[in-house]
Amino acid sequence: MNFYDTTDIPCFGVAGNFTGHLEQAGEASDFKNVKTLEQNAPKAIFPTFLPLKQPNSGSNASVIPDFLTTFPFDPKRIVFPKGEEKLQIEPECAIVFNATWNDDTLIELKPISFGASNDCSIRKQGAKKISEKKNWGECTKGFSENQIAADGFEKGCLLDDYRIASFLIRNGEVYDYGENSAVRNYSYIYKKLTDWMLDKFNNQQNEGPAEDIHSYLVAAGRPQKIMVSIGATRYTAWGESNFLQNGDKAVVVVYPESKYTPEQIHKMAETGDFTDSTVSALVQTVEL
Repeated sequence: MNFYDTTDIPCFGVAGNFTGHLEQAGEASDFKNVKTLEQNAPKAIFPTFLPLKQPNSGSNASVIPDFLTTFPFDPKRIVFPKGEEKLQIEPECAIVFNATWNDDTLIELKPISFGASNDCSIRKQGAKKISEKKNWGECTKGFSENQIAADGFEKGCLLDDYRIASFLIRNGEVYDYGENSAVRNYSYIYKKLTDWMLDKFNNQQNEGPAEDIHSYLVAAGRPQKIMVSIGATRYTAWGESNFLQNGDKAVVVVYPESKYTPEQIHKMAETGDFTDSTVSALVQTVEL
């Protein structure tokens, strides 16, 4: 079941929530001047999509960069950016939150659904902001049409049982693209993550690769729902060195480890059989 259509929900990503991913992606140097309270803390929240609604009184939608108002998600396709060569799957768990505001301050994020996400990224030098590598038009990212209802956001909740797997299918061969990783093993998860996100949504500055996302949210009318892809897993050696090509299939699966082994999920990727409603899968074909 598709719980939430994100065409009218602001969407964001978390940078650096799995130790080692930024180094593999060649982006660690972008954050060398970003100060964090802990060494393994995520680095920043970045925007991928801001819907332009009728702004609330006193808000100014013009603060939102134009390119971020293009809806980039498609559950079936990734359209390759013209003139670029290095494109990688970013396998993630994405969560839709109910957002509670007190005037202009975001005070609560309560998870309502989660699913497989591909926060697909261009590896290119010279991008000033993370978002410039993320939304290059329509069909540039993915969020599974089968989202799973969240029953909480703490140790022992349903999400605690879920893992993230990802594959690239090329010429009929299925390759492990990201390391098979437990959602509970994100550097920041549950209350620690939501506390950190609330701070970033309210206080993150326009510095280095980061942006003043609070001004975007206020301009978007203080949205009642926010979607966040909470961080990309580390790549396998094959995934780290292989970029997307025309005709590839990018597969991200968020699945319960109490029900399936990694080998069974790999077999699902081979057959394309993702009919179990407890499994959130995203299968996108790459098109030039």
